[in-house]
Amino acid sequence: MTSQELKEFLDEKADFYEQKQFIQNDPILIPHQFDSKLDTEISGFLISIISWGNRKSIINSGYKIIDLLDHSPSDFILNHSYNDLKNINGSIHRTFNSEDLVYFIKSLKNIYTNYNGIEGIMSNPSNGENLQERISNFKKIFFKLNHKKRTKKHLPDPSNGSAAKRFNMFLRWMVRSNKKGVDFGLWKSISPSQLSCPLDIHTGNIARKLGLLKRAQNDYLAVNELDKKLREMDREDPVKYDFALFGLGVNEKF
Repeated sequence: MTSQELKEFLDEKADFYEQKQFIQNDPILIPHQFDSKLDTEISGFLISIISWGNRKSIINSGYKIIDLLDHSPSDFILNHSYNDLKNINGSIHRTFNSEDLVYFIKSLKNIYTNYNGIEGIMSNPSNGENLQERISNFKKIFFKLNHKKRTKKHLPDPSNGSAAKRFNMFLRWMVRSNKKGVDFGLWKSISPSQLSCPLDIHTGNIARKLGLLKRAQNDYLAVNELDKKLREMDREDPVKYDFALFGLGVNEKF
């Protein structure tokens, strides 16, 4: 395909897969259960953190987290008591356990109390020139409280080479327009043009087949390489192509 033919092909696939009917099998289903911005944002962040492995299992684990937060994520985060945290125990999702969730609850309260929330950190230019740098600084802020070393693995650090797939997916959810009823468009302080593609095995493999990506590893450098190609096709909304690449890989076995 020529560059123009490839763009037209991916535009068509992106338009096809960015539809509400595909929500039912995606972790984004969980934050769609809420009406308030804060509940949507907090539930979206927590679900994105556990979004690896089988999607049905992720969704089931997501509902488990919502149950533990009394179906009101923002109220629980901001107003929980010591006894509330004592009731959180057992497995949550694969290697993300109750100890990790308790720390995330404490840290999120600190972030919403003292740092103007997740959006406040991610939209602040002093935390980095681009969103990948801000993800790295977000991790530093997130782990300012006393924590177990093992819990740190659940947040990415692009400065150490991570593709930050799940965090970039969360940013897509928060920033891109909700006009198609999939993403939320809640954060007006960040432009969709700043977003990076959530790079995983599916999007990476399809991107390589289509000649959009040469690097073999799905890491920070691959994210930068893919970003440049996607921005050539749509500078204002490059991450819409996440729907095309993921859909081609998962639904069409392209």
